[in-house]
This record gives sequence, C-alpha cells and structure tokens, in this order.
Amino acid sequence: MSIIDKLKWRSAVKKFEISKKLSVAQLDDLLSAIQLAPSSLGLQTYKIIVVADAATRQKLRAAGYNQPQITDASHLIVFASETNIDSAYGKNYVDLVAKTRGVERETLAGFEQMVLGSINSQTDEQKIAASHKQAYIALGVLLTAAAEFGIDAGPMEGFDAAKFDEILGLKEKGLTTSVIAAVGFRADDDVYSKMIKVRRPKNELFIHI
Repeated sequence: MSIIDKLKWRSAVKKFEISKKLSVAQLDDLLSAIQLAPSSLGLQTYKIIVVADAATRQKLRAAGYNQPQITDASHLIVFASETNIDSAYGKNYVDLVAKTRGVERETLAGFEQMVLGSINSQTDEQKIAASHKQAYIALGVLLTAAAEFGIDAGPMEGFDAAKFDEILGLKEKGLTTSVIAAVGFRADDDVYSKMIKVRRPKNELFIHI
C-alpha cells in the first residue's frame, strides 16, 4: 500500500479492541516517529506522556468527558507543552546540538543568539501558544506514522486540560496538556472506521497561485 492508501485506511477510531495491545516494538516505532517530528528551530518545546496505567486512565477518562478511547485503547499519548521556555532552555538545546553533532560549542554562537532571541522576544503566553502548535505538528507525525505501521490512532481535543494536568502532575513538571491521542487497534464493530472518508474536493480545498 502507498502512503496515500494508508491515509485513506486510517480513521479517527472511537472504539478500540480492548484485548489488543501494541507490542514493545510497535510502541517504540511510534515514539521514534514522534521524536523525529519537525519543530521550530528544533527546540521540541513539549514532552510526551505515554499512559498505560489503567487506574490513571480511568481518572483521565472522567476528565475526558467519559470517552471510552481513553481507557480502551492500548495506550494514551498525551502531548504536553513546556511552560518554562527561557534562556536556560535555549542554552541547553544548543549544548545538545554541539554534543550530537560533535562540534565546538563556540562555533554555534550565531545559532545560539538566534535561538535566545526568538525565545526572549515572546511573552510567556505567546511561548506556550507556540508550543501548543508545535505539539500538534508532532501529533500529525504520530497519526501518519501509525497509518504507515497499520496501527490505529484517534486524536482527541475533548478533555479538561486543567484536570489532565492535575491528574498527571504536569504543573510540577513545568508542563500543560496540549492534545491527546489514543493508539491501538480498532474493534471490528467500530462504526466510524467503516464509513467512507469525507473530504472537500481538491478544487475546493487547494488554491494554486
């Protein structure tokens, strides 16, 4: 199957097969894809919480308007934005660049200036808003990778972010929930995955200039 065929196959699954779980390798492949997602300046101003614990997911389900995907999928993936994006965060990233690429830290002075300038030019609210957008890019990569691997995923925005933060102890970690996705395998009687995908026709969706 081509990637187009796999994207036609994918669905925002609402009903997961509870007994089917991702293997360790399958979960690692999904997380590797998220790790490789593009982000502005490469900063990755978010973290990923992988929730498998049943008791925790039961609490999250209550904070997610009782949506069954939260508890029934193999895993729940929570994308959480950093709330303390400051000069230290930027400098730590430049340290990582130097270490990963095996270059002298001093050769990255210009890049560091650009990174710190970008961070310091924004208010805290603007930085968090930007971080939420970056998390959604990572979500898109997850959904595409899941389709490529034949794994089902359901992105979800219907939840109380403040309650999610409380249940997962995110405030203490300098994080706040952006978006979530349930991953696993669709149940045979999942109605939505059997429906024909509806999308705007190309002549209405795309503008060529």
